[in-house]
Amino acid sequence: MDKNNKNYWWQLGLKIFAESTGWIAAPIIGALYLGRWLDSKYDTGQLFFLSITILAFVISSIGIGMTGMKYMRLIEKDELLRKSKNNQKDKEKN
Repeated sequence: MDKNNKNYWWQLGLKIFAESTGWIAAPIIGALYLGRWLDSKYDTGQLFFLSITILAFVISSIGIGMTGMKYMRLIEKDELLRKSKNNQKDKEKN
């Protein structure tokens, strides 16, 4: 495995990690603050806090699923490209 290929996979892994973490952190943290603020403003106990947090969890789950599917397609595409290049090299040797 050459250095460029190794760096590519490290970068891809970090990119997937960062994007997934963003899908978890941003909606949940935003929901927690927004829910607490709305509950204190309208004096509703924990109604807004819980409902917005549940909605944020659903949004996070969908976002992580979409991110996973996107990168699975990318990896499959890279794998097919790599296999076709290897097949071409094998044909050229023969």
